[in-house]
Amino acid sequence: MIYFNCDYNEGAHEKIMERLAQTNMEQTEGYGCDTYCRQARELILEKCQSKDAAVHFLVGGTQTNATVIAAALRTHQGVLAAQTAHINAHETGAIEAVGHKVLTLMSGNGKLTAEQVEEYYQAHISDDSFEHIVQPKMVYISQPTELGTLYTLAELEALSSVCRKNNLYLFVDGARLGYGLTAADNDVMLPDLARLSDVFYIGGTKVGALFGEAVVIMNPAIQEDFRYVIKQHGGMLAKGRLLGIQFLTLFEDDLYLKISEYANELAERIREVLYRKQIPFLVENRTNQIFPILPDEALAKLGEKYCYTYQQRMDAGHSAVRFCTSWATKKSAVEALCADLREILA
Repeated sequence: MIYFNCDYNEGAHEKIMERLAQTNMEQTEGYGCDTYCRQARELILEKCQSKDAAVHFLVGGTQTNATVIAAALRTHQGVLAAQTAHINAHETGAIEAVGHKVLTLMSGNGKLTAEQVEEYYQAHISDDSFEHIVQPKMVYISQPTELGTLYTLAELEALSSVCRKNNLYLFVDGARLGYGLTAADNDVMLPDLARLSDVFYIGGTKVGALFGEAVVIMNPAIQEDFRYVIKQHGGMLAKGRLLGIQFLTLFEDDLYLKISEYANELAERIREVLYRKQIPFLVENRTNQIFPILPDEALAKLGEKYCYTYQQRMDAGHSAVRFCTSWATKKSAVEALCADLREILA
């Protein structure tokens, strides 16, 4: 079976594994206070063109989302997100479990607009019973989104502007950030995220690391006591150097961007075959996630050899599915899938 169902089926990039093996018997301080974590923080801040941010390393995306939101919000406050957002659809109520409601807004392409945020906020403060309703205090977006779409720089600037106008935090989930940064149509880079958001993170789990997310906190209000919150949420890895070594390796010589670009290039090969077969898509994007709408009989044949993710039923005979490429996807696997798509969709 060939797996295209997600972008974290494999272990870690060989350079990370080599670095971990080389440093395995070194003695270092724990809890992220080691030399490797310090070097990785400095390198990330350099890439973000920021000296004032705080950088913390956590193990996974759900843990990171829950920790950041808990650190930023008071008990009566909630977080605005698209109904397809990861914190709403794929985290088993983790945010609600730590006491904060996810306030969902409808979105056809996985993205929120500044107008939606402004409308929701104004409706809240204009309600005579506002103190009886969860207060919106944070806006959560993903770059790329759950549907692989990207916020343009103009869209991100508009969201940042409305958040700052209304004293809302802007939190950017970057679990797949590498695939967004290297997409052909992307115009948002790390310095833009640092300038426009209050907090964002750089995903490693889905982009070459064994595990790990690098949280970059720009807003001093969220920086304060953040390590306490990490510890309280079970996120302070005793052998923290394992995270530092991985991110140091990913950001040396732009490895993070190189392997992300490779994944996007492979996704484009699959898209091109689907385009030529005039296959429609649930949503258009240029990142590593592909959402074709295929006949059920074609999916049954593909399922004999490939793993993909079911997305939703479109009509009596068609379903939308997701194919993912990653930093580790073999070119031979993509070539095989493309050949089978040509044959099955003939």
